[in-house]
Amino acid sequence: MRTLRIAAGVEAASLVALLVNLLTTHTPAVSSLVGPLHGTAYLVTIAAAWPAPGARWPSVIPGVGGLLALRRLRGVRQAA
Repeated sequence: MRTLRIAAGVEAASLVALLVNLLTTHTPAVSSLVGPLHGTAYLVTIAAAWPAPGARWPSVIPGVGGLLALRRLRGVRQAA
């Protein structure tokens, strides 16, 4: 759960950084640094959420999938 929480935060933050860069200065250095970070966080999010059946498919949504998977897992934990 901790890995998923960290990866989901990095995925969402890096997406925001990429979009802000795209809408403002469009600096290639930012894209080349943050792009692979975002991709790696996306893959880690999917891998961390895959064992949990309820969070498996929401985690595949790019950008916010990790946060949706965490929300789904919290709902399952609270119901149990």
